[in-house]
Amino acid sequence: MEADKKTHVETKSTIIPSKPISDREGPSVTDKVRENPWILATFVLGIVALVFIISSFSGGMTGGAIGVADEDVVTQKVMGFLNAQVGEGNVEYVSTNLKNGLYEILVNYQGTSVPVYVTADGTQLVQGVLPFDTALNSINDASASPSSDEPIKVSVDDDPVKGNKAAPVTIVEFSDFECPFCGKFYEETYNQLVTTYINTGKASLVFRDFPLSSIHPDAQKASEASECADEQGKFWEYHNKLFENQQALSIDDLKQYAKDLKLNTVKFNDCLDTGKYEDEVLKDASEGASYGVTGTPAFFINGRLIAGAYPFSEFKKIIDEELAKASD
Repeated sequence: MEADKKTHVETKSTIIPSKPISDREGPSVTDKVRENPWILATFVLGIVALVFIISSFSGGMTGGAIGVADEDVVTQKVMGFLNAQVGEGNVEYVSTNLKNGLYEILVNYQGTSVPVYVTADGTQLVQGVLPFDTALNSINDASASPSSDEPIKVSVDDDPVKGNKAAPVTIVEFSDFECPFCGKFYEETYNQLVTTYINTGKASLVFRDFPLSSIHPDAQKASEASECADEQGKFWEYHNKLFENQQALSIDDLKQYAKDLKLNTVKFNDCLDTGKYEDEVLKDASEGASYGVTGTPAFFINGRLIAGAYPFSEFKKIIDEELAKASD
């Protein structure tokens, strides 16, 4: 969440009561958001979580299902609100489905599929992108920092490390292979970190698992598969494969990537099928939660939390501060 500095971060689903649109206070944040393309995908759902309204469905209830709003009415109100906030035509409607008591309105935003969830009666938004309090603070405070300066002692466990373990800066990443914002970090920031800091021996990167299984059904097994690849010394190559193929993470896909990387597929497949690393992945997620991780991606830079897929400049600022401390 961010105005000039707002985060891309994905969280487990939380039901947020709807708020009448007439109750909004303060100026619109649309202009702030438009100034920074980095935050727009997050804003689509972030602003919805703050001020989204489906106020009344009188006459919109389906005859055969008590308590279920008409899907066309729900869809039109969602699309109308999104378009009003980020500009007509910037959000492309894909589909609406009613499942497990929720309407899922799938939209396409800047090439990314983004689901918006609403309760079947059309009265509550199910938020799956960012913590409400974080979003509210970020919208209201354009100068809000993406990071916490108070360091937290974070274990690296025995998880994969890229770079020199003795580097003066240690970055611990908690991530989800199915999370689109984790993919955004990989696409736009990861390589810059590797080139500037990791390959130069100034920093190391530790990857820890934090699958958001409630909204990403393939994330748990993808994390397990990466552990199986690590067993054969190919974690980072496999890590790259997963982030470059986020829309294809079925069991068959995971096994094909192992084959593509010339792993011992018999050993890999047995590792994946038996759930050998299920507990390891869950342990990572549990420890992440104990450190205050609520969504992905989340990073601890020498213990300083930066929550979200921020641009390289934000990482650079904190890493350079830590390097300066180390040289004193």
